[in-house]
Amino acid sequence: MDSDYSAKDIVVLSGPQGVRKRPAMYIGSTGSKGFIHLLYEVLDNSIDEVQAGYASNITIKLEREDGVDVAEVSDNGRGIPVDIIEKEGRPALEVIMTSLHSGGKFENKAYKVSGGLHGVGLTVVNSLSEYTVATITRNGKIYRQNFSRGELKSPLEIIGETSNSDTGTTIRFKPDAMIFSAKGFDSIELNERLKEIAFLNPKIRITVYDERDPESKKETTYASEHGLSDFLEFARGSSKPIIKPIIIHHEGSDMRIDVAIQYVESYSENLLAFVNMIRTPEGGTHVVGLHTALTRAITNYISKNIKKPPVSIEGEDTREGLTAIVAVYIANPEFEGQTKEKLGNTQVKSVVDSIIYPKLSTYLEENPSEASKLLSKVFSSAQARESARKARDMVRKKSLFDTAVLPGKLADCTEDDPSKSEIFIVEGDSAGGSSKSGRDRRYQAILPLKGKILNVEKASEEKIFGNAEIHTMVTAFGVGIKEQFNPENLRYNKIILLADADVDGSHIRTLLLTFFYRYMRPLIERGNIYIAQPPLYKISKGKDHMYVYNDSQLNEALKQTGEKYTLQRYKGLGEMNSDQLWDTTMNPENRMLKRINIKDAQKAEAIFTVLMGLDVEQRRKFLEEHSHEVSFLDV
Repeated sequence: MDSDYSAKDIVVLSGPQGVRKRPAMYIGSTGSKGFIHLLYEVLDNSIDEVQAGYASNITIKLEREDGVDVAEVSDNGRGIPVDIIEKEGRPALEVIMTSLHSGGKFENKAYKVSGGLHGVGLTVVNSLSEYTVATITRNGKIYRQNFSRGELKSPLEIIGETSNSDTGTTIRFKPDAMIFSAKGFDSIELNERLKEIAFLNPKIRITVYDERDPESKKETTYASEHGLSDFLEFARGSSKPIIKPIIIHHEGSDMRIDVAIQYVESYSENLLAFVNMIRTPEGGTHVVGLHTALTRAITNYISKNIKKPPVSIEGEDTREGLTAIVAVYIANPEFEGQTKEKLGNTQVKSVVDSIIYPKLSTYLEENPSEASKLLSKVFSSAQARESARKARDMVRKKSLFDTAVLPGKLADCTEDDPSKSEIFIVEGDSAGGSSKSGRDRRYQAILPLKGKILNVEKASEEKIFGNAEIHTMVTAFGVGIKEQFNPENLRYNKIILLADADVDGSHIRTLLLTFFYRYMRPLIERGNIYIAQPPLYKISKGKDHMYVYNDSQLNEALKQTGEKYTLQRYKGLGEMNSDQLWDTTMNPENRMLKRINIKDAQKAEAIFTVLMGLDVEQRRKFLEEHSHEVSFLDV
């Protein structure tokens, strides 16, 4: 023990300094997720103005400076106050921008509901940005104040005058390259978030001016005429509906609840949950309340109207094929963490249940034909569950999942510590042979699969549990499946999908992602699933060579290479020798891996449903709409 340890060793960091020292505590990460989270923090404040009834239009401008994206968010709300806070002796704007836990959302006077309730949003954005410029319009004047990395750079100044009716806030910021490894806002994720906001509030209108690429500027407007009905249609995608939509709206003194429900021809549940228009991907008490109400309403209807049900019902049976949106609006939401991914307010469960249950019960009683279709789906789910349970029991008796004996085709690693090991899921014997020879057997395991695994989206659990390739994976991972699933037993920290860089390889990856999403979702949420990026081309010139991973890189590389080169296209991993595979795809020092997150899996599963599902018309429409995007097609 250090005997000199004393008070002089204690360091106290002020708000902005503390944020810059530990940014992940406030925004989750310093990668792309944290980068775009800054934009969401600013956007949430504008949304709060819309929620409060003071704004209707939001404008987002995206630009790029020195290789880093810059965002400017404007709304036509009241404008952040600029008058002096007596206790602070500073303008309210300055306090909000530089002091943690400051703002107008701790009491329910300025805002009834709010997404930015922690009072750290703008301070965090300011602290983690190279510069932040706040422009406020109110009181017939235009005010501006400049900040940098959490510090004040200029006093509040009046830069113009306008009419008293002209009000609003504009926040422009450039995320700090000293903090973030990412350099840009994820356009796909932003597009999805803005769609959600528009669906949840038909009054809102958001316009995005993407000017990051001067040669392809884009203007996109997000607005929804019918709100939840539009959202439900969007969420169900190509899945055929079984019953008509059920829309429930309740507005009380301390909580507003919006719910949209529809059952579709699917084996899984697709539920999107929100609190004050902020997505809560991990659910929370509002989701539990909806599930409870749904199960109660359906089981009570069965007990009243069906004398001899064909099978007993459990909660999960009432959720098969469920597409739903649940959005609650409350004054003091208790999120788990600053990134707001799960709602924790205990009272919300009972309130949501008490509101939704009677409305669902009334709907079922008043719409017997719709209720009959729904019960048919529920009973079918229950019977399938029973069949799957029997199949699993039979499987366990055969010790296929519970055996301590690893599958014979698995080339395991010697490392016993799961945190230091990884497993490659490889398609085909030839690719499996190359990867086994090229790997570092100390910490890299290889599991070759024969062909394409079963399409779990369209198969019963009875077939799934009887599939040899799925058995092999589950046994190798050591996590079990369904009731026995435990992610803590995972034998490898990284599960890496290694498939050919062609159409078949993409298909195989999609099948595997669908399986992980449906049956091992926590592994995706924990960040255990990766996709390897094998090269598509090898360019050789004399004794030199380089690997290229896509067609756009190829065009650039060929320009630099000049003439007299040899170009080899890898149609499959089996065409690469073990040294090449190691150098390009398996060596941690050189390789590129893509970590899969939940949104990646959802997108892959949705596209797969269209392309490989039973709806021929949807598949034809998709191919017609996207055929122009094909730049290379294997023949």
